[in-house]
Amino acid sequence: MTINCKGQLIDISTPKVMGILNVTPDSFYDGGQYKDEKSILNQVETMLNEGATFIDIGGYSSRPGADDVSETEELNRVVPVVKLILKHYPETLISIDTFRGEVAKKSIEAGAAIINDISAGYLDQNMIATVGRLGVPYIMMHMKGNPKTMQQQTDYDDLVKDINSYFAERIAKAHAAKINDIIIDPGFGFAKTLEQNYELLNNMELLQIVDKPILAGVSRKSMIYKTLNTTSENALNGTTALHMVALQKGAKILRVHDVKEAVECVMLFNKLIKN
Repeated sequence: MTINCKGQLIDISTPKVMGILNVTPDSFYDGGQYKDEKSILNQVETMLNEGATFIDIGGYSSRPGADDVSETEELNRVVPVVKLILKHYPETLISIDTFRGEVAKKSIEAGAAIINDISAGYLDQNMIATVGRLGVPYIMMHMKGNPKTMQQQTDYDDLVKDINSYFAERIAKAHAAKINDIIIDPGFGFAKTLEQNYELLNNMELLQIVDKPILAGVSRKSMIYKTLNTTSENALNGTTALHMVALQKGAKILRVHDVKEAVECVMLFNKLIKN
């Protein structure tokens, strides 16, 4: 189970950690923290030293109800950061969190390695063909609607079955576009109620029917802090608890704000399954 990142084969049969770097002013947890070169490079260095295999850069907040950002603004936020990181840490494997084909193209041209699309190609009809031409791994997430409307679209006939059907169709489209490395993200918090998030996590192993590696993104989300009656700032312990569940349910990549704790969780999981 490998993915090809810029000619480097990354083995994800052992779970890996993807560190989040939001270069947005309004992300739900770390919005506005990384807005100058020093703070960006310090955070990247910390995450790499703590064991992150990938750094995921986002220039468009996808939190529920987030404001729209123009393509030009997103490009201005993301591309210079890709170049900055690779200038100082040239071996970094950068994932770009975008649903826009042009942002994907310009970011890969700047040296990024992976595209992470919350809409699986639904919000830009050019995205899948673009990724196919770029020849890079593609993370496709399950969502309905867009960040402004998704929380009004939580009706399902059968949650897990519907998500599997969604991925089967999207994967077929990606394969037709010659995308070789596909990773699926169930989309915790996207067009799902709090109860549905837990139903999904509890049945996440059933997503393995589509035979693609699973990325789990639960870090500090409202499914944790609302259940614990706390805030995203105080949701690290809950995040770690759910990370272990996600690993036991088959996750191969954890997308996280807190790399050190997630890497420790993976180490303990690896120890557990070897005995």
